[in-house]
Amino acid sequence: MTAPAPASPRRSPARAPRAPRAPRPVRLGPRSVAALVLVGAVGVMAFGWPLLADSAAGLAHSRDAPWLFAALLPLLVAVVVATIADAGLDAKAVAMLGVLAAVGAALRPLGAGTAGLEPMFFLMVLSGRVLGPGFGFVLGSVTIFASALLTGGVGPWMPFQMLAMGWFTMGAGLLPGWQRLRGRGELVLLAVYGAGASFFYGTVMNLQGWTYLGGLSTGVSFVPGDPVHENLVRFLAYCLATSVGWDLGRAVLTVVLTLTVGPALLKALRRATRRAAFAAPVAFEDVRTDAPQAPGTPDAR
Repeated sequence: MTAPAPASPRRSPARAPRAPRAPRPVRLGPRSVAALVLVGAVGVMAFGWPLLADSAAGLAHSRDAPWLFAALLPLLVAVVVATIADAGLDAKAVAMLGVLAAVGAALRPLGAGTAGLEPMFFLMVLSGRVLGPGFGFVLGSVTIFASALLTGGVGPWMPFQMLAMGWFTMGAGLLPGWQRLRGRGELVLLAVYGAGASFFYGTVMNLQGWTYLGGLSTGVSFVPGDPVHENLVRFLAYCLATSVGWDLGRAVLTVVLTLTVGPALLKALRRATRRAAFAAPVAFEDVRTDAPQAPGTPDAR
């Protein structure tokens, strides 16, 4: 009678390698939040003060634009410095910010604003999602500044465009689900945000240009000194009459590009931020040289 063969040792099934974890968007620290709140307060006052001015104040958006631009540049630098200080970033992050701003500035003339078809908006949505709200705000503002220099679009509207685009890109960085939401769900979220924020951008910029129509005695013109609610009704009529179609074209193009080009671009942006080690913690290893060595091993010191 033969002895039974020994049972072969059971091998545990090989585990599939884990997918690399997506890098966390650049977090907002207390200094970053303070800088963004200050920029936001300046922007709200810059856009909205004509609604509170009396008829003798005059329409001064063309006059206050240089002052707003002069105040905006150091505030943008303050946001960058605060974000770097809070998140512990290095020159790689600033370099990536410059590259994305250059790409966005190059994309802007492609549509030339025809019927609102501006392809740079979808890039701002995806970049804000990956980089986070602080760097997203700076990216949007710097992109508008660079594109204005590239296309000759420098004028009293430029600092207002910088603020509006900064808010547009920052909002993408504030969207939830950066850790768990992936694939089609994330793209749908970004597309819906891009569509709504495209209308927001157009509406905010309308507020800047609408005040130039004061004194035209039309049903949609701005009347300095009138109650705020009456001017807001005229402003709504002005937006519906002049810019809804333009904003719709921008929103549709942003949605289409986000759903089609978005997966590849999101993957590329996240790979770039991972290689740049945006969120890599610095670890110090305690190497002890006085530990006892096994007999016969050479001295490594």
